Amino acid sequence: MDLSALDTSALLAALPAWAFSFVLVLCRCGSAVMLLPGLGEAEPPASLRAGLSIGLVVLVLPGVGVMQPPGPWPMLAMIGAELLCGGVLGWLARCIALALPMAGQIISVMLGLTSIVAPDPMLGQTSTISRMFSLAAPVLVLGTGLWALPVAALSGSYSLVPMGHLLSVTDGVDAAVGAVSTTFGLSMRLAAPFVIASVVWQVGLGLLSRLIPQLQIYFAAMPGQIIGGLALLAILATSLAEIWVETARESFNVLPGL
Repeated sequence: MDLSALDTSALLAALPAWAFSFVLVLCRCGSAVMLLPGLGEAEPPASLRAGLSIGLVVLVLPGVGVMQPPGPWPMLAMIGAELLCGGVLGWLARCIALALPMAGQIISVMLGLTSIVAPDPMLGQTSTISRMFSLAAPVLVLGTGLWALPVAALSGSYSLVPMGHLLSVTDGVDAAVGAVSTTFGLSMRLAAPFVIASVVWQVGLGLLSRLIPQLQIYFAAMPGQIIGGLALLAILATSLAEIWVETARESFNVLPGL
């Protein structure tokens, strides 16, 4: 018997199962990579994100195993389940990254650099500080090694949600509520010093306007408000980054699959 012919026929027989399993794993990894902080940013080219997705598939697929392809309709349902599962995992990690630009937007309003009634014609409702914070998030994720935790959760998700199955609705809702509450709470924690300083500053301006009614408070106080706010931001920038990194690490450690 020709062993080479036997090996070739066995490989050809197993090829549909490997191809179908590759597509399923690619759906979960690809949808997650599109949303993961640091890996799924819009600035890098799409070819880089596609390469990262394929690289993750090559690493994850041997540990997942293969599955024989079912009929057309079950196949489409399994692909949709994988896309949804990967998207949920990526979104849970992305929520924490959104806390930084949200805090930047609050800080910008407190400093007087942004007004909700007069948006910037170049940036829209997104302020310069918020944009700076949104760029800092992937830098911190990649620079501190936090990216490894969502990737490990993605790999471990197959023990929690087998290939072709959906994440439990109860677990998904609990994880989503926890991620949203953590995001809003963290953004307010980061912006709290600026909110407190702004409240004290506005109270002082109100008292000053009562003492000196002829003084144009807005034009006199706005330069000091901006300069003082930027100085406070420069002083607290390192502490804000450390707080965000520690909170992000704690949140990533409770992602489904870890």
